[in-house]
Amino acid sequence: MEYDEAKLQEAVLALLGAFEFENGRVWKRYDFAVMDALHEQGCITDPHGRTESVYLTPEGLRKAKALAAEKFGIQASMNERSRSRKAMRC
Repeated sequence: MEYDEAKLQEAVLALLGAFEFENGRVWKRYDFAVMDALHEQGCITDPHGRTESVYLTPEGLRKAKALAAEKFGIQASMNERSRSRKAMRC
């Protein structure tokens, strides 16, 4: 199966935002092609090397947190459930 590369990059960035610790530090064990693309876009530090983590840049952290909230936030899930319940009512 083929995947939309832009959607994959956005999902990985959202995951980085969701699992960020120590003020922008995240583990880098994701597909290196995606990580390289995020580095080229200026979202993360260079993913190559011996360290087990990379840092989100300030812009990358802002975007990652927004994406994580949009895709994984509890409030979004609650709104979706509320709409589903309303749609199921007669």
